[in-house]
Amino acid sequence: MSIETLQPAETNNKPAQETREPKKEDDKSGDEYERKDQDPPLEIGEHYLVKRGEDSWHPAEIIQRRYNKALGLYEYYVHYEGFNRRLDEWVSKEKILSTQVNINETHFSKGEKVSSLDLLLEQSDRKITRNQKRKHDEINHVQKTYAEMDPTTAALEKEHEAITKVKYIDKIQMGKYEMDTWYFSPYPEEYGKVSKLWICEYCLKYMRMEKTYRHHICECSLRQPPGKEIYRKGTLSIYEADGKEHKIYAQNLCLIAKLFLDHKTLYFDVEPFLFYILCEIDKAGAHVVGYFSKEKESPDGNNVACILTLPPFQRKGYGKLLIAFSYELSKLEHAVGSPEKPLSDLGKLSYRSYWSWVLLEILRDFRGSLSIRDLSHMTSITQSDIVSTLQTMNMVKYWKGQHVICVTPKLVEEHIKSAQFKKPRLTVDVSAIRWSPAHRKTFPKTNKK
Repeated sequence: MSIETLQPAETNNKPAQETREPKKEDDKSGDEYERKDQDPPLEIGEHYLVKRGEDSWHPAEIIQRRYNKALGLYEYYVHYEGFNRRLDEWVSKEKILSTQVNINETHFSKGEKVSSLDLLLEQSDRKITRNQKRKHDEINHVQKTYAEMDPTTAALEKEHEAITKVKYIDKIQMGKYEMDTWYFSPYPEEYGKVSKLWICEYCLKYMRMEKTYRHHICECSLRQPPGKEIYRKGTLSIYEADGKEHKIYAQNLCLIAKLFLDHKTLYFDVEPFLFYILCEIDKAGAHVVGYFSKEKESPDGNNVACILTLPPFQRKGYGKLLIAFSYELSKLEHAVGSPEKPLSDLGKLSYRSYWSWVLLEILRDFRGSLSIRDLSHMTSITQSDIVSTLQTMNMVKYWKGQHVICVTPKLVEEHIKSAQFKKPRLTVDVSAIRWSPAHRKTFPKTNKK
């Protein structure tokens, strides 16, 4: 799924004025701050064993380094071999073993997991205690190696990694929540190189300094997203914002999303997109929980371009609520829809869970014959998504050139009672939707199954 459009021009943010000290002639950064009484800095591109958490050591590559003037020491940006890039982080030298690790291409050419315990025992003069061995973490979040990808994908992945290799923004503050970021986001350089950004939770302007942020929130008149409120149920609300009418807000929302979403195609125009922002409502205002965007006119029939729930609100049912709402809009448009592909691993799980629940609810109560096309009309889920979901539950067979639903009440009940079936915590009250499509769409008459 691709992020809509980002235009990282400083004028798009227009933050409140900050008090800046004039630069001094000797105000330099990086290696020029190396002191004579310090050990030489570690080399970029070399591999070392780096401590993650309390007692976990893993082979990692040094991607970048910087000199922390406040602490008077070097910090190193490391990538843990075999781990997802969201775990890349800045560490001090005290978390890095002085002995280099010889990571040769055979370690990862076939996606093998490297045993950092073996590397420690073979290449370090430090002893490993039984307690450290017992607590040694298993490597998770494993990502494919370039050797496992097709040449085109590998080339694109290398280009993407080169552009987004170093994440300088470690944290953001939005309202009462401080969030650890996961990935690089193309904020303008003077903002994109700070370790923490302060972001107004109402207008989404970003600032480098807390005092600027405190001044801004006293002056900011917004208490909800721009655009029209199209859904209100209890303390939850959804606003529709047009990327053309609310360009700065949309761009800032995209920049925030990129901090938590890795593979995104970055464009330079939010105008072709609509944004649906989910908020929690209280006396102070509408607090952003997550959002999804969609193209105003999608040639591929996608009803979602990008979808995100912010970390403090994950695992609370908000993601499934956004998915369900996207399909309710498709129903009002008399159209079928599907999220933009490819989906992330987490996205696949969320959508598969939602599709399974919707289809099982219908199959449990329906009596009589039912086709894939009928299900698509009833749910606004594409036929291909329905087929793939039913296939995972062994409920469809390919017979005489078409997919045929093969279910029994017993099979449906077994799936409903299984651990894989999860009823959403939150559901959409269609009577609370205040929205009508600008242009009516119709169900496609082709692709019958």
